[in-house]
Amino acid sequence: MAIDVAALRARFPSLAQGFAFFDGPGGTQTPTPVAEAVARTLTAPLSNRGLVSASERNAEEAVAGFRAAYADFLGVAEGGVVHGRSATQLTYDFSRTLARSWRSGDEIVLSRLDHDSNVRPWIQAAGRAGVTVRWIEIDAATAELDLGSFGRALSARTRLVAVTAASNVLGTRPPVREIADRAHEVGALVFVDGVHYAAHHLVDVPALGADLFVCSPYKFLGPHCGVLAGSPGFLETLVPDKLLPSPDTVPERFEFGTLPYEILAGATAAVDFLAGLDATGTTGATEATAAGRAGDAPGTAVSRRERLARSLRSLHDHENAVRARVEEGLRALGDAVTVHSRARDRTPTVLMSFEGRDARGAQAHLAARGVVAPAGSFYAYEAFTALKLDDPALRVGLAPYNDFGDVDRLLDGLASFL
Repeated sequence: MAIDVAALRARFPSLAQGFAFFDGPGGTQTPTPVAEAVARTLTAPLSNRGLVSASERNAEEAVAGFRAAYADFLGVAEGGVVHGRSATQLTYDFSRTLARSWRSGDEIVLSRLDHDSNVRPWIQAAGRAGVTVRWIEIDAATAELDLGSFGRALSARTRLVAVTAASNVLGTRPPVREIADRAHEVGALVFVDGVHYAAHHLVDVPALGADLFVCSPYKFLGPHCGVLAGSPGFLETLVPDKLLPSPDTVPERFEFGTLPYEILAGATAAVDFLAGLDATGTTGATEATAAGRAGDAPGTAVSRRERLARSLRSLHDHENAVRARVEEGLRALGDAVTVHSRARDRTPTVLMSFEGRDARGAQAHLAARGVVAPAGSFYAYEAFTALKLDDPALRVGLAPYNDFGDVDRLLDGLASFL
């Protein structure tokens, strides 16, 4: 089935303001069911978690619903789902915990392709532990990771490999499973930044070979927070700093303070919304347990994980079609535009610069025409440095609600800028 883009767009109040948003990699717009889930949780009776009063049970249900939704979304057990304020915060927390077992002479391997949130926490932790940092370099010709450099960086002393599943600026998707398998052969842990990847592909954490995986629901239609996933058994081996009376069970031992129940409810609603994209584009949080649709056997219930797989396949087709229109239009603009996103396997994300023109000028020119496309280096410090990219560059990133009309406005705006 295909996504009904018009019906989908009608569920996003911000689109009624007339903007064409190409800033999805920095954070997507919010559909009505997600906002309603946040408001409904905040305005219902609500207390700290417990089982005595209705308000306590509402909090418990918000937490349980969140864990179940992200277990389905990521292909993991509910007991392996950890909430955090952001992916950056979760990475810092776990870097400090993991580094306690590192010793002088140990090594870690990082990627030049990554957002700094999957670089700096590890560098800082390594510095405190006296651990050597080695690098997977980028092939400048392809904007892909140089796996030869990975082979040279990996050794029997490697304790951890941290790598992105998709670059937030170039869209490049490295072969995470191959990297993970090679890391595991030498006994290293694998930490995967899936923030950009999870917005465009069905995530299967075990299939990726990730020991720990982080993502951010606000990159895929949810509220601002972060999620970390790992196997409950592995999480049991990690002992973070925590308050003495707070739970020592997994995953609660990694969640500090009172959880934001309304945010958990909104993040759950985002998963349910995504799970319904291939039907009419109008699915909301109330359809989490929907039964079969046309094409399924009569009376057959379809799991949320199965609906996510179906919807994200349709989303992939839709976003690829829109990306093709963007890239065709950029080619028509000629040599005035340099496209830096050229990996064979990548998300619908295009980084570009302009001959003799500043990207922030392009951003302002587009904004005056109601087109939102940001300029900057987007915390991809290592990639910009390694590839000698112009800083700032303009990034065009697609989200489920982008359509061909948005693309035409973008290309018309760039043509008039150049």
